[in-house]
Amino acid sequence: MATLTNAPALRRKARRERLRTLGFLSPWLVGFTVFFGYPLVATVYFSFMHYNQIEAPTFVGLRNWRYVLEQMPLFGPALWNTLWLVVVMVALRVVFGLGIGLLVTKVKSGVGFFRTAFYLPYLAPPVAATVAFVFLLNPGTGPVNDILGSIGIHAPNWFNDPDWAKPSLVLLSLWGIGDLMVIFMAALLDVPKEQYEAADLDGAGAFHKFRYVTWPSITPIVMFAVVTGVVQTMQYYTQALVAGKLASGVSVGPGSVIQPGYPDHSTLTVPQLVYSLGFQNFNTGAACVLSLVLFAIAMAVTTLLMRKRAGLLSADD
Repeated sequence: MATLTNAPALRRKARRERLRTLGFLSPWLVGFTVFFGYPLVATVYFSFMHYNQIEAPTFVGLRNWRYVLEQMPLFGPALWNTLWLVVVMVALRVVFGLGIGLLVTKVKSGVGFFRTAFYLPYLAPPVAATVAFVFLLNPGTGPVNDILGSIGIHAPNWFNDPDWAKPSLVLLSLWGIGDLMVIFMAALLDVPKEQYEAADLDGAGAFHKFRYVTWPSITPIVMFAVVTGVVQTMQYYTQALVAGKLASGVSVGPGSVIQPGYPDHSTLTVPQLVYSLGFQNFNTGAACVLSLVLFAIAMAVTTLLMRKRAGLLSADD
């Protein structure tokens, strides 16, 4: 009988708890809806529409999808370049970031100088850093080729060569490796020293200590670096666009339109193609299709990495 009497009060208490929880979640829910949910729904909607941002959108069914996946000549090169950068750039950035982090943590004197020296390039604005790199690697007037030529090395054309344009972008990204260095350095310093002492007592060498002590402790940080690197590289836009424009030597003035991807579409990425379709050619429907394809690939790669990480954890248990 007492339970039946208290039932309305219990329901009111549960309702207050739900409202309180929603109140705490409301900033996240509003941000998620405004900045992710609505744009995603709108992108799906416009992918089935013909919309030039001037006239009212009209339904065209799967025409935009067929155009992007079957008829667009630049979709294949842009997707290949993006995936190439994801695989090569992310892998090398993680390896170099971890290597520099290990190096800095082992330095006995002058550690503050080395930390600052490796981190400062990361603070350079992307456009300014790209302009500086294009100047340094200029095949005609750049100092890098002059130095390589003086020691008898045949220097490539860097950003002016389709075979070297993407590796040049990778070099640019490795120059600004300071963000990953700081993350890995913090993870390495957080490894319990007692485990290293136990490994020393067992006679473990440097490789075995890294393999069985350091690596298991920093694996979550490595996965974080890989996942965030994949997401960021999928959106790679500024550096590739600026490098292509500068290396092409084309003067860009107000109102001028230049096709990205110089040389020979070797630096063309999917985000550049999205911008070109949506804001230069006013083909919003096709641009939305490309955005959804890029989103699906990023989600698939991230899910695969997270499942792989979960599998490794279960195997260790």
